[in-house]
Amino acid sequence: MPSVQSEPLLESLKRIAAVLREAGVDFALGGGLAAWARGGPPTEKDIDLLIREDDAPLVQELARAAGLRVEVPPEGWLVKAWDGDVLIDLIHHPTGFPVDDVLLGRCDEMVVHAVQMRVMRVDDLLTSKLLALTEHSLDLGPPLQIARALREQIDWDELWRRTGESPFARTFFTLVRELRLLTAPSAPRPLEVA
Repeated sequence: MPSVQSEPLLESLKRIAAVLREAGVDFALGGGLAAWARGGPPTEKDIDLLIREDDAPLVQELARAAGLRVEVPPEGWLVKAWDGDVLIDLIHHPTGFPVDDVLLGRCDEMVVHAVQMRVMRVDDLLTSKLLALTEHSLDLGPPLQIARALREQIDWDELWRRTGESPFARTFFTLVRELRLLTAPSAPRPLEVA
């Protein structure tokens, strides 16, 4: 059973999910709330929803029409919307891959706070988090918390295949092995770089 999650985040999630579903826009829950929905730790940060890039203009219009404050940052990989004080990141290019039919097809249908929706797989979530790490943004805490809580749901070999060229991902793999979170016998050793 998932830990207790912030009610304002969950209510904003219900609201934006209803807006997107009513308009026929495909989306999936990502980020910390996706981890929480799968049994991971709660998050207080924001809501991450994955959308296709082609849907971004429509999503902006829908969010504005629903009374949300919308901003398109110069980074170009997401749309930001605020439901009061709650930030909703509508992401079409998470680090490492675009949001497309393949990614959305891999997501699992789950009930999150009484709402049926697609939820990002842990492998995709961790791939994006690990590939986003840089020497200027090196917080291994969130991926380690997710790995600790959801280690049985992670395809470690696939995660290594997708991230092993990153020195920061290799550091993550060293830590999860040393912390005995990575228990799969075929899981890669930290120094096995292709």
